Amino acid sequence: MTTPPNRRRELTPADILPMAEYAKVRAAERRRIAALKRDRRIEVGPYVTFYFENYETMWLQVHEMVWIEKGGPEQVPDELVAYNPLIPKGRELVATFMIEIDEPARRKRILSTLGGIEETAFLIVGGETIAGVPETDQDRTTAEGKASSVQFVHFPFTEAQIAAFRTPGAQVVVGLRHPNYSHMAVLPERVRAALAADFD
Repeated sequence: MTTPPNRRRELTPADILPMAEYAKVRAAERRRIAALKRDRRIEVGPYVTFYFENYETMWLQVHEMVWIEKGGPEQVPDELVAYNPLIPKGRELVATFMIEIDEPARRKRILSTLGGIEETAFLIVGGETIAGVPETDQDRTTAEGKASSVQFVHFPFTEAQIAAFRTPGAQVVVGLRHPNYSHMAVLPERVRAALAADFD
């Protein structure tokens, strides 16, 4: 039996289409994944949006990186190293969160006050707080205390927390506890239900 895409845990070179083949399906796949992503995103406060990743979102990301950078098959291994860690492994949720501020000067000023924000992400499920664990591939806060506008965070779950998350109608809160950015949001039911499928 084929593993459903939302339960696959790793991309392999065999999963990546030759770019000539990807060109034929690119528009349709971008539309399909965009529709899927609508149930995997939530805004937290005025500037931050969490995008919860899975096999399919990372499948598209790798294809798009190779497509845009035109690196061909030689580029694929590096992209897999970069993006495979962002596919949830069965007992976690993984999110990219973006600090989105259109005006450049304002963006620079605000990011300079948000150093360490990647250490403050959390989920609340069934009354328990799950602390986010930042991706460790590189520092995303500079020595001067300026935060990157793109952050990656893992939320590790216990079996009991997974069961609580999967309960239809369960209240799940996602938030940030940075001194200069303290905001929370409740996941809509459609988002909770979509993310519940990420667990084994």
